[in-house]
Amino acid sequence: MDRRQFLKFGSFITVSVASGAGLSACGGSDGAPGGALPPASGAWKFPQSVASGDPRADSILLWTRAVPAAADNVATVAAGADASIRLIVTSADNSKALGGNAALSGTTVADVTLPLQAQYDNTVRHKLTGLSAATVYYYQFIAGDNRSNVGRFKTAPAADADVSQLQFVYMTCQDWSVNHWGAMTSIAAENLDFIVHLGDYIYETVGEDFQLGAVESRHDALVLPDGVFKNGSSGARYANTLADYRYLYKKYRTDARLQALHERFAFIAIWDDHEFSDDAWQDAQTYDGSFNADGSDLHQTARRRNANQAWFEFMPADVSLDAANTTFQNIKIYRDFQFGKLMQLVMTDERLYRSDHIIPESSVNPATGKALGRIGARYLVPQDLFNSVEAQKMAGAKAIGLDPLTTATILGNTQRQWWMDKMKSATATWKLWGNEVSLLRMGLNGTDAVATLLAVGAVSGLATSVGSAAAAAGGNFAVAGAIVAGVTAGASAGVAQAGAVAIATAAAGSGAGGAGSGTATTEALVAAGVKTGLTMAQASIAAATFVKVGASAAGGASGVALAAVAAQTIAFGYIKPDVQAKKAESPFVAVSGKKDALSAFFTRFLLNCDQWDGYNSERKALMSHLKTNAIGNVVALTGDIHSFFAGTVNDDYDATGGGTPVMVDLVSAGISSDSFFSYLRDAAASLGDIGTLVSNPLAVPVPGLGTVSLSFNLLDYTIGKAAPTLASLAEQTRVQLRGALAAKGVPEAQLEATAAAVLAGLQANSDFNTSLLGLAQQLSALGNNPWLKHLNTDAQGYTLVTLTPGRLTAQFRQVNKLVAGAAPATIVARTTTATVTAGAAAVAIS
Repeated sequence: MDRRQFLKFGSFITVSVASGAGLSACGGSDGAPGGALPPASGAWKFPQSVASGDPRADSILLWTRAVPAAADNVATVAAGADASIRLIVTSADNSKALGGNAALSGTTVADVTLPLQAQYDNTVRHKLTGLSAATVYYYQFIAGDNRSNVGRFKTAPAADADVSQLQFVYMTCQDWSVNHWGAMTSIAAENLDFIVHLGDYIYETVGEDFQLGAVESRHDALVLPDGVFKNGSSGARYANTLADYRYLYKKYRTDARLQALHERFAFIAIWDDHEFSDDAWQDAQTYDGSFNADGSDLHQTARRRNANQAWFEFMPADVSLDAANTTFQNIKIYRDFQFGKLMQLVMTDERLYRSDHIIPESSVNPATGKALGRIGARYLVPQDLFNSVEAQKMAGAKAIGLDPLTTATILGNTQRQWWMDKMKSATATWKLWGNEVSLLRMGLNGTDAVATLLAVGAVSGLATSVGSAAAAAGGNFAVAGAIVAGVTAGASAGVAQAGAVAIATAAAGSGAGGAGSGTATTEALVAAGVKTGLTMAQASIAAATFVKVGASAAGGASGVALAAVAAQTIAFGYIKPDVQAKKAESPFVAVSGKKDALSAFFTRFLLNCDQWDGYNSERKALMSHLKTNAIGNVVALTGDIHSFFAGTVNDDYDATGGGTPVMVDLVSAGISSDSFFSYLRDAAASLGDIGTLVSNPLAVPVPGLGTVSLSFNLLDYTIGKAAPTLASLAEQTRVQLRGALAAKGVPEAQLEATAAAVLAGLQANSDFNTSLLGLAQQLSALGNNPWLKHLNTDAQGYTLVTLTPGRLTAQFRQVNKLVAGAAPATIVARTTTATVTAGAAAVAIS
C-alpha cells in the first residue's frame, strides 16, 4: 500500500488522498484496512446523518455513524462483528440533493472503503486530503443497501490567495432541554463558508434547575444510561460514563435541524465546559457541595477522559486522541486555520489546562462557616479580594521557580505561548480568536449600586411627604420640597421650614416676582438658608430642590408631578451621595433596616470569574503582547454567557480611564440555553433589594387575557447599557412579552399585533413610564463598564459574520420565544449589527 496515499492517525482516524475512484483506507486499532473487513450488508441507517469539519485548503475531516436498520438510534453499539462502508466524494454540483439521500452524481474524486467498528460506537472519522482550495464538494456514505444524506463542505482558500469576503456563523450553547432550536433553521438558510462552534454542544446535566423551563415538544426528556445524582438520591443527574456522554451526542444529533447544519457546512469546533462539567477546570467538577473530605474540588479523571473520548468520536475535528496517555490531558484541540490573506483563525481550549478558579468554590465563607460555592468564588466576587488572592498565587508560583501565571491561567503555559506565537507570526489582515469565555470586564461598583437602590426606594415616601407639606404650605410645592429636603438632610422641622421660607423669600426678592422663578443665584439661596440655621449641606439640597421644583412649575407641571420632581431631587441629590460617602455608616442605611444585609455590598465586584475577569493577569499579559508587537485587527468570537455583548478588550481595565483598547470581543448568545439574565434573576431573588439591580417584576394588563407577568431586564443597565428612552425600554421587552403572550395561548398570527398594542399601553402606565424608566436610567448612570458598547443579557440566537479586508460586520440575530410548544414561524426577532473597521480597536453598533 502506497504510504503517500494512506496514513494512519490515532486509533481509528483514517486518511486518504483524493485521486480518483477505487481507494481504500487504513484504519482501526489493529491497522487493518477498511477493505479487509466484510462490507456491511442488508438494511442500514445513519441516525446522526453526516458531518464535516476543519476545512483547510487541501483537506477535510468527514464523519458519520452507521448502524443496522433494526438498531436503536442512540443505544451504544454492542460488541460484535465489524464491517466496512464506503465514502464517495465529488466536486460536481449536487446542491439539489441536500436534505435527502439520492445517489451523488458526477465524477468522483474519492471512493473510499472505511472501517466501521463497534468499539467506537460505529462512528467513522475520515480525513480526505489532496483537495482543491476554495472548492465546494459533496459527499455521501454507503452502508449495505442504504445511502446517507448528502453532505456538502467548502475547502479554505489557499494561504496566499486574495480573498474578498468570507461569511460564516458562530454559535454556542444549545441545551436540548430548554427553549427551542429554531435558530438552526435560520442558520441553515444562510449563505456560509463554514460554521464556528464555540462549545456547549451538549449539556452534561439532565433535570438541572435551569433546564426545567419550557421546551419544544419535539425534544423529549433525556435519559442517561448511567448518570450520577448531583446531590443525594434524586433530582438532577450528570453524565459520568462513556455511554452517558456518547448518548448525549447521539441524542442531540438526532435533531434534523442540527443534522441539516452539519450536512450543509463544515464545522470548526471547540468545547467549553458542559461537554464535561459546568464551569470545569482540568478534570475538576465545581458543582456546589461536591468537594472532597478535605474541602478541595473533586477531580474526576475517568469522567474527564470519557468526556474527551466522546467529543473526539462525535465531533468532526481534525485532532488526535492518545489512548495510550493515561492522564485526562490525552487530547489537544487547540489549533489554527488560514483562510487566504484575509483571516487567521485561532481556536483555543480554555478548560483542559486552566488552573483552579482564583478563589476556589471550597473556600470557607466566614459568615456561614460553609463553602462559598458559586457565589463569591465564580460569581459576584469582591474585586479587592480577587486581586489579593491572585497576587498571592502568582507569587507562590514564582517562589518555586514557575512562570507566575502557572497558578492563574486559562490557557496554560504551553498554549499561551502558542497563542502568542500564532498572533505574532500571522500574516493575514484579520486575526480572529475562537474564544470560549468573554474577555470583557464586567464589573460592578457595589457602593454606587446600593446607594442608587436606597435612593430609588426613598422616592415614593419623599413624594408623599412633599405632597403633605405642600398642602400645609398653601400648595407651594417648591417650598414644600425645600422643607422635606432640609428634614431629610437632618434639620429639625422648625429649622427646615424657616430655611425654606428664607430661600423662597430670597428668590422672590430677586425681582422675578414668583416663588421659584426668580433670578437669584443658587449660592444666594443657599446663603439665605444657612442664615436661618441650616448647615451648608442642608441648605444646598433645600435650595436645589426649590429651584428644580420651581422650574418644573414654571413649565406647567403641577401636583403629583411636582412632588415627584422634589422627591427625585432629594433622593439622588442627597441620599445617594450620602450613602456613597459613608457607606454602611450612612443613616439612610440604618433607616432601611437592612444594614447587616447590605454591608457586604459596599465594594467593587467582578460579576463572573469563570470568564477572563477571573484570570486578569493572564489577560493583561496577552493584551500587552498584542500592544507591544503592534498586532492589530484582532477580534474574539466568544460564547458561554448566553448573551450578546460587544466591546473593547483593554490592556488594563484597572488603569485610569479603563486602559487602552487593544482588540474587540464579540459575544454571541446561546442557541437555546436560558439567558444570563434569567440565571442572575433567579439567583438574586433571595438578595432582597439587591435583586432590583437585575430584575423588576411588573404585571402587565392584556385585554381579554387578564395580566401577563414580566421580569424587566435591569441587569443590562446595571452592567453598562446606555440610558433608555421610554420607547427603547418598551422595545427591549418585546421578545419576552411575545413569548409570554404565546404561553397564554395567543395564536402566532396575532402575536405581533397584540404585543404592539400591549407595549403601547405599557408606555402609558405610570409604574412603567415613571418608576421603571427612572430606575433604569439611574442604574445606567452608574457608569459601570464603559467599554461595553452593546449588551443584551436576555436573549437566544446566533451571530452572522461578514469579513472583508476593510471591515468585520457581525449581525447579532436574536430569536423569538416558543409558540405552542414549537419553534416560532418567525424565527429572528431582531438584528443588531456590530462593525469593526480594519486598523481600529473599536466597535460601532447599529
